[in-house]
Amino acid sequence: MITSARMAMVDRNAAALGVPRKQLMESSGNAVARAVRERVDPGASVTIVCGRGNNGGDGLAAARFLEEYDLRVALLGRPETISTEIARENWDALAAAEIPAEPCTDSREFSLAGAAAGDGTDSRDGDAPDLVVDAMLGTGVSGAPREPEATAIRAIDDADATVVSVDVPSGVDADTGEAAGVAVDPDAVVTFHDEKPGLADLAADLVVADIGIPAGAELFVGPGDLASVDRDPQSHKGDHGEVLVVGGGPYAGAPALSARAALRAGADLVRVACPESVAREVQGFDENLIVRPFRGEHLGPEHVDRISGLAADHDAVVLGPGLGDADETLDATAEFLADFDGTAVVDADALQIVPEIDTDASLVCTPHQGELRAMGGETADDWRERADLVTEFAADLGHVLLVKGAYDVISDGRTTRVGRTGNPGMTVGGTGDVLAGVTGALVPAQEPVHAAAAAAYANGRAGDAAVEEHGYGLVATDLVDRIPDALRDEGDE
Repeated sequence: MITSARMAMVDRNAAALGVPRKQLMESSGNAVARAVRERVDPGASVTIVCGRGNNGGDGLAAARFLEEYDLRVALLGRPETISTEIARENWDALAAAEIPAEPCTDSREFSLAGAAAGDGTDSRDGDAPDLVVDAMLGTGVSGAPREPEATAIRAIDDADATVVSVDVPSGVDADTGEAAGVAVDPDAVVTFHDEKPGLADLAADLVVADIGIPAGAELFVGPGDLASVDRDPQSHKGDHGEVLVVGGGPYAGAPALSARAALRAGADLVRVACPESVAREVQGFDENLIVRPFRGEHLGPEHVDRISGLAADHDAVVLGPGLGDADETLDATAEFLADFDGTAVVDADALQIVPEIDTDASLVCTPHQGELRAMGGETADDWRERADLVTEFAADLGHVLLVKGAYDVISDGRTTRVGRTGNPGMTVGGTGDVLAGVTGALVPAQEPVHAAAAAAYANGRAGDAAVEEHGYGLVATDLVDRIPDALRDEGDE
């Protein structure tokens, strides 16, 4: 199954792989037309009721494959309000082919028999069509249907006609199966690529149509994965996460890089818990950081209570940058994680203790391949073989792994993604600290495996932008200021 949000991601990633949404709409329309042919014979009366989005576009595309029927196409609204270019192109294609298609701009004039006859006439003498295609509201729409869709839904449900819904019945939430208002009660649903969770309990025939989305659109991390980074215009301070970076001691730059990257990736507040011996240096990297020092020169068991108290007030913890591998530090790290039940991104020397602890925390571990082997995992030169090994180890570990490399591999043991952004210049020290910070900023808002995938993609894009400007002489700080642009998807078909 695939949720509506993940389906939108797959559509966008498919476009990035060279399979544009327009091509997918053509295949979707063909799949709907096949479902119509299987249910009524040529010459039967068919009405396609289309909304103004891409779901309606699928219906408009289907019409071009059904000219052997007594066909009517109703567009709910004015053609100039069609919301996507590809749906508008399919509307124009019907006009060019002289396929009957008319807009309905007043719900009071809506008629299934006459499709959308704005003059009040009834082209089928009041008889309901043999089959209705519901192509009004798709997977991206939630809430109670408004007019004119609400009137059209009631007319469809009252009609003595076979009903085929496109992707999801209009009015039904694709993820939950619930209806906030009126909803189409179809005889069949033609859904695309994969079943949607909200369709599982419908009393209708379910057809899952392959519309040509390549497997790589789900496997390879792409621009569609950045959709989850979008913000609600009504957001308030704190809605986008507060991150605690626990690091430093032997090193001051690593926790500062992670913290600055978390800010650039959209965290509302970032605090750094570090030894007082490096607190001034960490603060000096960026006035936007909030530093919470603890006594001494490195993390030890005596600091665990303070770190735990701080962590409880944050949405995510980034644990490990610059901590070092002193025995006391590793003992403190293990003690903290054993009692922690929040979300943490674990990096650098802290990684080695993860396989040894029992924790209720949700962890995203970000090792390079050498660190993965130190954790007990296996690796391979071929990225496909490595992906299988990482998936198996993540399942055994019970946490998300983001294994860095020329091809990043991200897995929680069930879902596995592969990232292909980045370049050899990113072997320079500190780029992993940036990645840990970006992951920490993204993980409060979505499932850890998806946050880690988006972070890896954005981190690599930032590195690619830095190399384009600086060549292979880039340094980790070059990535930080490029993170906001790397998290933006500005292109679509």
